[in-house]
Amino acid sequence: MQTLCLARCLHGSIVAVDNHQPYLDVLAKHAKAEHFDSRVKTRNASMEALPFDDGTFDLIWSEGAIYLVGFERGLKLWRRLLTANGVVVVSELTWLSSDPPEEARRFWKRNYPAMENLEKNAKLVADSGYDLLATYLLPPKAWFLDYYDPLERRIDLLCEKYKGDSALLAELNEQREEIDLYRRYYDAYGYVFYAMQQNVR
Repeated sequence: MQTLCLARCLHGSIVAVDNHQPYLDVLAKHAKAEHFDSRVKTRNASMEALPFDDGTFDLIWSEGAIYLVGFERGLKLWRRLLTANGVVVVSELTWLSSDPPEEARRFWKRNYPAMENLEKNAKLVADSGYDLLATYLLPPKAWFLDYYDPLERRIDLLCEKYKGDSALLAELNEQREEIDLYRRYYDAYGYVFYAMQQNVR
């Protein structure tokens, strides 16, 4: 979805990277349907070892994914791929409160202990060799419209289908707990977009 949005807004070529080929196949199909196939190419690769030359990209966009390699580590790994004035835009789960509710703190300590607040992430951006251009908080509606609402419907179907599988139900309930937690504490944490430019000084 994000790749197609970028293709509609920008006029350059785009390389979409994932290590799960079926996702790339779906993207290629939709890109062709929208006549973007000459500009949108796919590449099956790991974010930890991107197979591109130094200075390849003017823009690196990572939405809801940099956590897989870690916020600071991802920024440092990808910096070499940018042109001299290249820009990185990533979204990162971020504490919005200096004193988040204990239930939320416990859940994310278990599931994403590397989560930091805006101030700490801004420092990590600077320490990784970038100038922070802007931050933008993804509104709660966006979480539910395109992610949590469809996910919750899928969880309901899977719980019914696999009601005898206690291990799978435990995993599904963990996902449901995350959704319920965000409903209660959306003002304590959220996805923040960080737009930054390589610091060449």
